[in-house]
Amino acid sequence: MPVFLEAILVSVGMLIIFGVAFLAIFLLAITMSPIERSLSKMIWDATTPKRPAPSSPKGSFRDFSNKH
Repeated sequence: MPVFLEAILVSVGMLIIFGVAFLAIFLLAITMSPIERSLSKMIWDATTPKRPAPSSPKGSFRDFSNKH
């Protein structure tokens, strides 16, 4: 077999192997996406500090205007 034909076959074979590996990782990422999303939401909810309850105002606008 001529050297240039062998080089072409090896190059094509490497490209095919790369494509199959890329496709496998891509399909794995698509499959794992919902799991990653739910884990991320769970971690985000666990690490965000809770907001304090809004305090009710201790007066009205009328009281403020009477003071000032």
